[in-house]
Amino acid sequence: MARSKEYDENIVLHRAMKLFWHQGYEKTSMQDLVAHMGIHRRSIYDNFGSKHALYMKALERYAETVEANLETQIKTLDSVKQGIRLLFEVAVHRKEHQPSGCFTVNTAVELAEHDREAMEKVMDRFSNTENLLHELVLCGQTSGEISDRHEAERLAQFLNNSLVGVRVLAKTSHDTQKMEEIIDVTLSVLD
Repeated sequence: MARSKEYDENIVLHRAMKLFWHQGYEKTSMQDLVAHMGIHRRSIYDNFGSKHALYMKALERYAETVEANLETQIKTLDSVKQGIRLLFEVAVHRKEHQPSGCFTVNTAVELAEHDREAMEKVMDRFSNTENLLHELVLCGQTSGEISDRHEAERLAQFLNNSLVGVRVLAKTSHDTQKMEEIIDVTLSVLD
């Protein structure tokens, strides 16, 4: 007779996500995962597969929770510019007990060059963010809130590239004033 799980898979996956987000793939050992997730090594392998498979699932969980929640918040704002600014602000002002930087960008920097699956997931997330920015820019240009001197698609590409840069800087710097100034200059292109 098979034993029932003695843990909530969503909770332990969330714990793995936070650990990978904080330490990265290479610096996280299976023993770290066992200790942080609070389950046996065998349970990790049985339910998530390899360390790499668990990492990919953690990256998906990040997209499903952190990024999806942010997109929902943005779409409830009255101003398109506020929504775009929020994307940047979240990168700079992390919540308490939240690892620094963006898990997707961290993955891009650490793994994408030599891990095809990681690269595909990262590119999918970057594309999703660019599409969101494109949608926001189009909406803002239609309403007159954003200048139409730049083509919406090109503006979305520029903003997405800038956002990735701010996310990398947020991982390596705690100078929030400097990052706020960078955001202000970047978003001035919307006027």
